[in-house]
Amino acid sequence: MNYQTLFHFLIFSFIVSSVSLLPVMADYGGATSIAFATWLRSSYSFDIYSLPTSGPLIEVRLTDGVSVNLNGHFPSTSSVSMLPFLPNRSLPTTHLIYITERNGSSSVYLDEIHETPLLSSGSESIHRVNTESIRVLLVGDGQSNDRVSMKDRPSLVGENLIYVSTHEDPGKPRESWTAIYSTHLANGTTRRLTPKGVADYSPAVSPSGVWTAVASYGEKGWQGDIEELGTDIYVFSTRDGSNRVKVVEHGGWPSWADDSTLYFHRRGENRWWSVYRASFNIRDGEIDINSVVTQRVTPPGLHAFTPAASVANKRFIAVATRRPGSPYRHVELYDVVSNKFTISTQSVTPNAHHYNPFVSPDSTRVGYHKCRGTTNDAKGNDLILENIRSPMPTMSLFRVDGSFPSYSPDGSRIAYVKLPTEPMAYVDSPGLYVMNSDGSGVRTILSRITFGTAWDWKRKGVVYASVGPIFAGDSSHVDIISIDVDNVNAIYKTLTHGGGNNAFPSPSPDGKWVVFRSGRSGYKNLYIMDALYGERGGLRRLTEGPWTDTMCNWSPDGEWIAFSSDRENPGSDSYALFKIHPNGTGLQKVMESGSGGRINHPWFSPDGKYIVFVSDYAGVSAEPVSNPFHYQPYGDVFVIRAYGSGICRLTHNSYEDGTPAWSPKYARPTSAEWPNNGLRCSFVDCRWLN
Repeated sequence: MNYQTLFHFLIFSFIVSSVSLLPVMADYGGATSIAFATWLRSSYSFDIYSLPTSGPLIEVRLTDGVSVNLNGHFPSTSSVSMLPFLPNRSLPTTHLIYITERNGSSSVYLDEIHETPLLSSGSESIHRVNTESIRVLLVGDGQSNDRVSMKDRPSLVGENLIYVSTHEDPGKPRESWTAIYSTHLANGTTRRLTPKGVADYSPAVSPSGVWTAVASYGEKGWQGDIEELGTDIYVFSTRDGSNRVKVVEHGGWPSWADDSTLYFHRRGENRWWSVYRASFNIRDGEIDINSVVTQRVTPPGLHAFTPAASVANKRFIAVATRRPGSPYRHVELYDVVSNKFTISTQSVTPNAHHYNPFVSPDSTRVGYHKCRGTTNDAKGNDLILENIRSPMPTMSLFRVDGSFPSYSPDGSRIAYVKLPTEPMAYVDSPGLYVMNSDGSGVRTILSRITFGTAWDWKRKGVVYASVGPIFAGDSSHVDIISIDVDNVNAIYKTLTHGGGNNAFPSPSPDGKWVVFRSGRSGYKNLYIMDALYGERGGLRRLTEGPWTDTMCNWSPDGEWIAFSSDRENPGSDSYALFKIHPNGTGLQKVMESGSGGRINHPWFSPDGKYIVFVSDYAGVSAEPVSNPFHYQPYGDVFVIRAYGSGICRLTHNSYEDGTPAWSPKYARPTSAEWPNNGLRCSFVDCRWLN
């Protein structure tokens, strides 16, 4: 039975102020849709599991096999007893608070799980999770006044939920929106605990509930880190965020053993990730920062990170590890007295990645999340098309399990590139596909390394694409092709012949021309060629300079071409958004993502008034080591007016979103599963841990 309706009386009225982004598209002429990609996200299929910390290792799945469930927390019995919406039960009960991404958004749920023995054999007892568990929505999922945002790392302190949210815009480019909030679950009031102008990550509440520790850049802000964040450990009052002090220089992912001892991780000069312990004194209700002593706990020779302290039994901690020679991340218990590793998920599910351990208040169980693989009761998984909750009432958003999606001119079909499953396979993307806009009718069009798709505006069924390696130098052999996806016997036509790296085609709305980028001169600049016969039918250079102009898109009215460029700082890997007339006049910079920032993959709206793009404008939203591998642990989808005013963040997560495309027509919000169950668990762990 699902008792989510018991919680509808909670109307969450956020008392913090924030910049309202909805007016940005207030003048848009009607309903609209955007599709984008998130690298390998559709194969996560995370559920939360637990193991006992002693005795027979019997793994129990705690969440229900729906969507993605991660970053759990076992609340204390005293905190749970204060919640008015849970009935009193005499059955053996486990309470779990966790993040779920069901229904296209990030939310916090509480499950009351009743475990019953399935069978016994000698001294061992195998358990299953009773499906009559109570599930309560705490924050998110479209509640009244809930803004679209990423939620993360929840903890329960009495009646207060402490968690991460990204719903407030700090008002500066390349500044993380991640902050810590406290929501009172009885009256719905919410307080921001993170100071304005500061981003906090990975909150952990002390056993007494008095203190909260976070990883934070403080006032210096995100510096573009993509592996280990350059954060420090700060501690402040859980009640109101006051008495904030820095207790550790260089560290992340804090976890409390008691109110004067916490564990954290950092990557050392020898490149090994290790867990450290910080101890300090508390005098007159304040932390004495002069008393802080830090000590390395786990040995070199393996990576150990995302620690979880044990409160009731301080002899051990739980950590995630990557050992030399193993491609898998495991959760292990480490005895801090004998300095030995003990229990490991290696002995239970050796060929799976296990993430972000957490320990029960009585120290008898360790929880974590992993991909559930194939289960008989898993629902809503392996989506080829996933509807994502949109901050715009008239906009539908879709995550495509593929890259470089583009809509046909009538909006009925989507062309895309199928994503790979191996660490290096993204460089050798396996081919071009087409499906209906509702996710049905998937067809293979071309089994070659392909990227950068676009449909011809006039010739029905004709798709342009780039054939060749995706991430390659100026002189690499990459060509623009066209192919009729409605002709089963069609062969593709190569349109570029001048050598160099030719990519990202975008046809003109009259069907006569294609703009693309090419490295034939030694630099990647923009060119325009004949749409039917390619460069042999006509070719002219649009931009020229010792920089990179790339990822171009032609506006529907034919007046503008939007593109990304590093022309203001060539070779810096910093890209701003520009637009130019097709005749080479009127160059304008539309937007930049601060100094050193990136704006990529622009695409005009059907009316030409807006541009959607991906950017690091919102910085990072979580510590990258806590997730599977992403080439860039940032990148959300944004919309801006085509003349450069206003900005609206559309996606909120800690993944790498990319390659958005606007549909010419509104697509009804829907999700669709792969017909063959997809490639569950095909993601990879952080490559820089290898």
